[in-house]
Amino acid sequence: MRGVYLPGGRRVDVREVADPEPGPGQVLVGMRASTICGSDLRAIYREHLGEGPEAYQDVIGGHEPCGQVVAVGPGVERTAVGDRVVVYHISGCGRCDECRRGYQISCTSPGRAAYGWQRDGGHADLLLAEERDLLALPDPLTFLDGACVACGFGTAYEALCRVALAGGERVLVTGLGPVGLAVGMLAAAMGSSWVVGTDPSPARRALARDLGAVDVAVESEDELADLLGDGAEVSVDCSGVGAGQLTALRHTRRHGRCAMVGEGGTLTVDVSAVLIHRQLTVHGSWVAPTWRMAELLERLARWDLHPERVVTDRFPLAEAGRAYEVADSGAGGKVAIDLTCTSRDRSPTVRRGGGEREEHG
Repeated sequence: MRGVYLPGGRRVDVREVADPEPGPGQVLVGMRASTICGSDLRAIYREHLGEGPEAYQDVIGGHEPCGQVVAVGPGVERTAVGDRVVVYHISGCGRCDECRRGYQISCTSPGRAAYGWQRDGGHADLLLAEERDLLALPDPLTFLDGACVACGFGTAYEALCRVALAGGERVLVTGLGPVGLAVGMLAAAMGSSWVVGTDPSPARRALARDLGAVDVAVESEDELADLLGDGAEVSVDCSGVGAGQLTALRHTRRHGRCAMVGEGGTLTVDVSAVLIHRQLTVHGSWVAPTWRMAELLERLARWDLHPERVVTDRFPLAEAGRAYEVADSGAGGKVAIDLTCTSRDRSPTVRRGGGEREEHG
């Protein structure tokens, strides 16, 4: 089979490797879609970090896999050949407190291994997975939908649940990359009355508006002050830069809630003026537990909301190098390695899922 490796320095290497075989409790998944995450770009493609939970160990890349089971090993009980599955991208020990809560992302065992980071991931024809890491992909959702949920949409949904978004509340999204688009789309489905986004990129602001992910997309803080007055009840930072994080905090209204999602950045803030005196609640939110991701998949099917709408570029596995170049440019939405296509497809679907929304402002 073919597998994609990321040796750093913005290089991509497509290699022929042996097909894996499932052992006890394992399944072999035929990959259908494997999307590219911003953390792949930041921590592997550009820098090749080798420490901490993002320590890339020269395995097949891709931590947003979705596909169909083609073989099962001994002791597999819940999964059958032909099942459509999303792979939860961290395989934890299953015994520590974090794993028992469903937060394999925070597994404290030395044996914790993330797909695409410490064990082979989804940028391949086949993926060897533990059965416990699989989530059922509902029939109404596509393989691209599932890949988008495996990290990005799951992360966005967890953040909105952490801040307990209520119907009728306004939401501010700082950073309109793929996760920011996901936050906007999900906030609307969860009852937000008005979603405002901000991003320095004109192309990303335009895409967010075209997708209906936000009601309004602006560039500057001055525009936010005019739009939101005393601020939004809920803000979510997806920028991963200090300026965007500070913008999110400054434009959260008194007693409001803010979730920090974007990885990276150094934040300098006047704690008294911005946080204490305005009595904000700030959440650090890292991916989602397995049960929350399963809940999201079920709700997406019910809402008729398709995450693949944020995918602007699809490439075959053989063109993984070009896929990473396009993703690294930061000019569009989500970039996918789609094993059902034979050449690049740049045809984003721009439509509103779950019905039209009332425009405000």
